[in-house]
Amino acid sequence: MLPLPSAQQLRYLIALSELRHFGRAAAACSVTQSTLSAGIMALERQLDSQLLDRTVGKKVVFTPLGHEIALKGRQALEALEAVPQLAVAARTPLTGPLRLGVIPTIGPFLIEPLVKTIRTRFPQLTLSIAEDTTEHLLEKLGIGRLDMLVLAMPCLCDTAETLPLWRDPFHVIMPEDHPLARLSHVPVERLADQRMIMMEDGHCLREQTLAVCRQGREWHGTEGESDSTFSATSLHTMAEMVGLGLGIGVVPLLALEGGILRGHPVISRPLSGGPVWRTIGLGWRPRSPRSEDFRTLATAFSSLAPHPTQTLSQDFV
Repeated sequence: MLPLPSAQQLRYLIALSELRHFGRAAAACSVTQSTLSAGIMALERQLDSQLLDRTVGKKVVFTPLGHEIALKGRQALEALEAVPQLAVAARTPLTGPLRLGVIPTIGPFLIEPLVKTIRTRFPQLTLSIAEDTTEHLLEKLGIGRLDMLVLAMPCLCDTAETLPLWRDPFHVIMPEDHPLARLSHVPVERLADQRMIMMEDGHCLREQTLAVCRQGREWHGTEGESDSTFSATSLHTMAEMVGLGLGIGVVPLLALEGGILRGHPVISRPLSGGPVWRTIGLGWRPRSPRSEDFRTLATAFSSLAPHPTQTLSQDFV
């Protein structure tokens, strides 16, 4: 009888196939790079086949056979993981572990009510939470390290099935004496030539802010970059930088109601003109056996919208 690969070996191979980087694949699998490398080499010995082309230096290049085995491995791993999930879902819906991923521009403002909702309405769920950028969360979702994500859309999340929950309007934050502070609403056109403070690369809010800035005008610089643009690692840092007079920023209402301006000489004004919001939604692996559980959770999470008028219909796509 031929020896079968282990589920862990398949996870290593799939992660490396998707990410094409040993370090990132190891991080996605929550192991060291040496452990992941050793696992794949053990799989090659077990199959008596070369899965990686190691003649190309540090680049990750799969052999044709390695590429085919990674594809078959993904199908096999999805089928294997579906077995206990199907059993749990059939036995008692909304029970067992729920590994949730949240992005940093949502987590600090939504985790507390989200956890309270799960504990109150779904006490049989055992919750664990990981905070990371959208890209990294999607990677972990794809290899089975997470079950469901709380996302801000639009985002590059085509690999997940998504369900929008509510719109989170954007506001401009600025020093109290800023010229735009005299306005009740700030048209997006007025952001032209302003010194902007944005989230650093890797945060979807940065791309969403750039999309807002591009509306109705020619954005200066390359890909939204210019000498007058500053980067922040968090929305709290952005508020502090605005308070110091380094520029203005675009932040979601969820963060404002979470108190990020508290203690800073900063005010906010709603943006107007064009789509000036992001959409809070959920994401999970396509064809997940727990899809119905996740849709039930989506209905519960919709009640966490700061303003019910922003809630989207559950059949909105």
